[in-house]
Amino acid sequence: MPVTADPPVTLGEGATPLIHLERLGRRLGLGRLYAKDESRNPTWSYKDRLCAVAVTHAVESGARVVTITSTGNHGASTAAYAARAGLACVIFTLASVPETMKTLMQAYGAAVVACPTPESRWRLMRQGVERLGWYPTSGFSVPPIGSNPYGIEGYKTLAYEVAEELGWQAPDLVVVPSAYSDGLSGIAKGMTELHALGLIKTIPRMVAAEPFGPLAHALERGLEAPAPVEGGDSVAFSIASRYGTYQGLAALRASHGIGVRITDEGVFEAQRALAREEGLFVEPSSAAALTAVLQLRHRKAIDPDEVVVVVLTSGGLKDPRASRAWLPAVPAAPDDFDAVLALLRAHYGLVLDR
Repeated sequence: MPVTADPPVTLGEGATPLIHLERLGRRLGLGRLYAKDESRNPTWSYKDRLCAVAVTHAVESGARVVTITSTGNHGASTAAYAARAGLACVIFTLASVPETMKTLMQAYGAAVVACPTPESRWRLMRQGVERLGWYPTSGFSVPPIGSNPYGIEGYKTLAYEVAEELGWQAPDLVVVPSAYSDGLSGIAKGMTELHALGLIKTIPRMVAAEPFGPLAHALERGLEAPAPVEGGDSVAFSIASRYGTYQGLAALRASHGIGVRITDEGVFEAQRALAREEGLFVEPSSAAALTAVLQLRHRKAIDPDEVVVVVLTSGGLKDPRASRAWLPAVPAAPDDFDAVLALLRAHYGLVLDR
């Protein structure tokens, strides 16, 4: 890592499990489908890998304040690592983000302010960086170019772990939820470095799962850099950007990868499948990775014998409100046990008295 502070700012991030999705894989005809469960990190998100490195660099740089624009995970992680380092933290978020995310960011001691648009928060953050020397853990330019380059290096550790857990074999595909492609780019860089060192024989194809598809659009049109696309609402709000980044496009092109546009319906299908078939409850933006796999498999764009790794970026309790859309109301239990059995049959379709 490009930092030398001793000790580094850490909360014990990394070393998350690579889980073989056996039941889902059988159903999809993908016998080697795996999930890198990043919800096991200290703030339940893979953003901790970025923030451990970025905040360590902030300390090395003599920063007194760290700042970020975030809809939740990146902000919560920045706040936690700033608290660990004893630094003040200012977060520019959107008024529309769930209260759960605002609570999480504030709980770590960050000063959180809500802005009406992404562009307005970037403009305000830039003033803090340029006028007062605040240390940025995210980007703040329009159009966006990605986050703090020191922090992005932290995502390389995810690539190292995947390769090691597969016996120093590269997967064929790595699927990552993508907005500004920090994770996608960092993981791709890690795999490229492992290949250059001779530790893996091939470089996996990178796949960006994105609600509005700016990277997919750029690849389809042969653009040198992503252009803004039409946006809107998405249940995967933390990756719902109409902007793509050059770093993401470069990672896809270098690995012969692709961008996959996802839908809310597909995200809910993937979220349900992970929870009910594999015991992994992740937030909608995280489930986007499996959504892309479902779509690619339906199009026969993944071979049955390929090794596929989906990066599950964050846990489901980050946005429990979204999951209520596909969950039934919890019924009241009657006093009589036979009536309970009847209720379970009627409400949940469970026949348990045979």
